[in-house]
Amino acid sequence: MTRPLPTTRTLLGLLTLAGLAVVAGCGFQLRGSAPVPAALQPLAVTCDSQVPELLCNDVREQLIGGDVVVVEPEQADYVLRLREFREQRRASAITLQASAAEYTIRQTLRMDVLTSDQVPLIADTELSSIETYRYDEANVLAKQREEEALRESLYQQLAQQVIFRLAPLNATRIEAIRAASRESTGEADSRR
Repeated sequence: MTRPLPTTRTLLGLLTLAGLAVVAGCGFQLRGSAPVPAALQPLAVTCDSQVPELLCNDVREQLIGGDVVVVEPEQADYVLRLREFREQRRASAITLQASAAEYTIRQTLRMDVLTSDQVPLIADTELSSIETYRYDEANVLAKQREEEALRESLYQQLAQQVIFRLAPLNATRIEAIRAASRESTGEADSRR
């Protein structure tokens, strides 16, 4: 008796299941989902006046989307501080007529994370994001819209970088940082 060959649909289903098993096994996470440990909660996010509101909101939304409890600084055990945002736009390519053919936008942001008793879990860190786009003088309005969309994309990239910097801060790591801080404070006090 001969067994029938598997159908294309059956093979496709098996390949899909195998692919899902591989993706699940490699630690894959959907973009935008926060790998922030539960030990870093409740968390407050503070943004100085230089940080665009859209960027600050992107960080909060990604944290909340990852089931992080985001609270006001007075109620938080940990504070994520975002500050010193800068954006630079410069011509990166010039046409034969000496006008800009491409622009590069670079955004930088400084961040740190402190415990409620001011122990730094992440020291002052600079993050940056950069993109280049073509500029067409004949289509200025469309290019302005493209530049604005690019800025928002850069905000999201910076927000992702912030989130991924928080990922290593599990309970063990936080306790090790606190212990090292207590030791260094104790040594400083004993020298006095």
